[in-house]
Amino acid sequence: MELVASLLGSVVAEAGKHLCGCICSKASNSLRFQAGFKDLEEEMKLLIDLRSKVENESAWTPQVSDEFYARSFLNCSLHNKELVQRLKKVQRLRKVGTSISMVAAHRLARRVEHIPGPSIECQATATQNLAKIMSLLNDDGVGRIGVWGMGGVGKTTLVKNLNNKLRDASSTQSFGIVIWITVSKEMDLKRIQVQIAQRLNMAVDMDETTERMAIKLFHRLKKENKFLLIFYDVWKGIHLDSLGIVLTTRSLDVCRVMRADVDVRVDVLNDSEAWNLFCQNVGDVASLQHIKPLAEAVAKECGGLPLAIIVMGTSMRGKTMVELWEDAFNELQQSLPCNIQGIEDEVYKPLKWSNDLLQGKNIKSCFLYCSLFPEDFSIEISELVQCWLAEGLLDSQQNYRDAQNRALALIENLKNCCLLEPGDSTGTVKMHDVVRDVAIWISSSLSDGCKFLVRSGIRLTEIPMVELSNSLKRVSFMNNVITELPAGGIECLEASTLFLQGNQTLVMIPEGFLVGFQQLRIAFFLLHLSELRALLLKNCTCLEELPPLGGLSQLQLLDCDSTAIKELPQGMEQLSNLRELNMSRTKQLKTFRAGVVSRLPALEVLNMTDTEYKWGVMGNVEEGEASFDELGSLRQLTYLYINLKGITPPTFEYDAWISRLKSFKILVGSTTHFIFQEREFKKTHVIICDVDLSGQCIGWLLTNSSSLLLGFCSGQKQMLENLALNNVSFACLTKLTITNSDCCLRPENGSVAQNDLLPSLEELYLRHLTHLENVSDLVSHLGLRLSKLRVMEVLSCPRLKYLLSFDGVVDITLENLEDIRLSDCVDLGDLFVYDSGQLNSVQGPVVPNLQRIYLRKLPRLKALSKEEESWPSIEELTVNDCDHLKRLPLNRQSVNSIKKIRGELEWWRQLEWGDEEMRSSLQPFFLECTFGKQTPR
Repeated sequence: MELVASLLGSVVAEAGKHLCGCICSKASNSLRFQAGFKDLEEEMKLLIDLRSKVENESAWTPQVSDEFYARSFLNCSLHNKELVQRLKKVQRLRKVGTSISMVAAHRLARRVEHIPGPSIECQATATQNLAKIMSLLNDDGVGRIGVWGMGGVGKTTLVKNLNNKLRDASSTQSFGIVIWITVSKEMDLKRIQVQIAQRLNMAVDMDETTERMAIKLFHRLKKENKFLLIFYDVWKGIHLDSLGIVLTTRSLDVCRVMRADVDVRVDVLNDSEAWNLFCQNVGDVASLQHIKPLAEAVAKECGGLPLAIIVMGTSMRGKTMVELWEDAFNELQQSLPCNIQGIEDEVYKPLKWSNDLLQGKNIKSCFLYCSLFPEDFSIEISELVQCWLAEGLLDSQQNYRDAQNRALALIENLKNCCLLEPGDSTGTVKMHDVVRDVAIWISSSLSDGCKFLVRSGIRLTEIPMVELSNSLKRVSFMNNVITELPAGGIECLEASTLFLQGNQTLVMIPEGFLVGFQQLRIAFFLLHLSELRALLLKNCTCLEELPPLGGLSQLQLLDCDSTAIKELPQGMEQLSNLRELNMSRTKQLKTFRAGVVSRLPALEVLNMTDTEYKWGVMGNVEEGEASFDELGSLRQLTYLYINLKGITPPTFEYDAWISRLKSFKILVGSTTHFIFQEREFKKTHVIICDVDLSGQCIGWLLTNSSSLLLGFCSGQKQMLENLALNNVSFACLTKLTITNSDCCLRPENGSVAQNDLLPSLEELYLRHLTHLENVSDLVSHLGLRLSKLRVMEVLSCPRLKYLLSFDGVVDITLENLEDIRLSDCVDLGDLFVYDSGQLNSVQGPVVPNLQRIYLRKLPRLKALSKEEESWPSIEELTVNDCDHLKRLPLNRQSVNSIKKIRGELEWWRQLEWGDEEMRSSLQPFFLECTFGKQTPR
């Protein structure tokens, strides 16, 4: 381009000389001279315009000096007879300039270079991602965009389509140049700089330092009005000060290091998109009647990963034999499809890079360990902590909480690298099917003594003896239908993990089977091994009895969750290294020997959630049974989940040791309906059910609790009065739930707390309270200010007339309330009521930060707020079966915050508005709800 501008500069300079030579001519025929001069002047103007066009389009070309104009005008001596000759020469020069301009135009079209790649037009999800990125590129507040996702998910295809879309004239107006830079796993800064320089047509001196070249690139790019750099395949952070960046990476951490303003995650295809992509690659064979069911199964095994779908589709193209498809499906199910063309080189090896580049102690081993679990299995994080601790992948010298935190950090790292993803329930993770296949492929090819054998969840009926050898480190036969195990002939002397759980038809483990596993640290069945660290019997539902455990001197974890054992095994008190005892959901456990738990000095976790055994408190203890008092001697205890017989405070100084607990769940009474199945590490729950609370003192349970649930209890009014009289605040309590009660909560006899007893309350849930007339009764009882309340839910309270009264008795503020849910309160007429003196004293909206409100089956509800009041932060409003609600607390400014208004169409049509313009402006946000379906209107 610099050459182009220079050439045009020479052309114009030459033409300028001819024009100046004509200005002072003394030709005798002035009329002819004037006519010729006019023609020459027009030609010269076109030539100068041509030069200016090219120079303006070439931002990096220096302007050609105009000094020649002055010199030429001062030295003019041309005659009229030469005018025609000069005019012809200028016309010839303009033709040359036009040719040069065409070259410039050709060069201009290369501001964005086309990059070949498949189209995403038929993929709705990818098209949406592309539209999102295009929109972000037009946002002046966004300078860096990170596109991340697992290997093979379609990041490359997405940004290639982005690059090519920017070639459109309408798209490129905002960018002077778009530069594609390939970074790759082995990042070379010099190579990156060379790619940028070459796109800018800059000379490259390979002997220059990266610092010097960076300065040149910086000054060159500054001359662009706006530019975009697309960094493809970034594996670690690159420190750049320039704006206008799109990068692709497998790691969210890379987006963070490069300070991306917006992170766009590229997820796998949905089932429909995956099937369409598979059919595009496999061809018409997928539509054959005898092949289609198998083709669908094979496509599903690819887990929506485009790379795997394309390779599998291509490898099966034209194959019409059912046997070939069955073989391919079986290979995929076993996670070792070595015989399928292209899988190993084109899918597994590229994905393996993500594992190879993991940094940190034992993180690779932790990742591979997750492959022992079945396909699409949600792994409990607490179980991973157990296994990683027992295997030595976490520091065994750390306490349980620190080890758990380290495990969570490792899991987050693996999530950020797209090697793990959230499971189907809280507190779980899982592996994408293809990522798991790659992990199994990696672990099965490790050196001898480190290999894995993973045969989980494939409906094995017997152990494949031929696959067992001394080269194995970890073995999994989890979730099969194995009925019996061989009594001998096995040699797995290096194996440290053996998974057999989930084989519900397996009732006996022959001792001879265990002789070949002398180094086990983790087993899902008992064996007499002095090195055993973890004995995991979870979901062995037929297991009723355990032999003596005293010989397992190194045992750190005993998990009997969901077994049928009736009492503790003998020798338990000898397990001085036991750190976790899980007896949850042992419905047959009716006894717990006294003196056992107090002799477990290393115990950090005791989980007896939903067991039949209940711990006695203060004299309410059967002879020979363990009592709540014993737990006070466990100095290392940090997690406690138990059932108590009653509420009577213990005799010892309980507060000191309970305050040491990081998490606890104490259940009192019949708690069948309110069991928390998942372990919430940072929560402290108290659940009281089917208990007469009159005359009871529950304060000792609430001092360190973050959550209290009262269900099916009587005597709640008297209990509240006792709390009010004692006037002791419970600053830790953030969540209160009261459900299924016919008690009246209205305070009597002046029993109103002087202080806010729950100053940290954030969530309030009131459900199935047949005599509750308003929430203010509870507020008055406990002196609540509700200053931190975020969520209020009231369900099935048939006598409820209003929520809160602003009467000046209690200073209520709802400035942090974000979510209101009201349902099945047939007598509710108003949310908030005011006495005559308070109506005008409440300044501004009563709920200034309310974001969501859900209203269902409130037939008498007429208004949500005071007349003319609007809620400035409301985002989502759902109304169902509230026929008398005619007015909403919205105004014209609500379009800036509102996202969704759900309701019946008839209700929407009969709403009363201040003006029709307000209805029109909010109409796009309305979704008609009919029997659970939503239709935009």
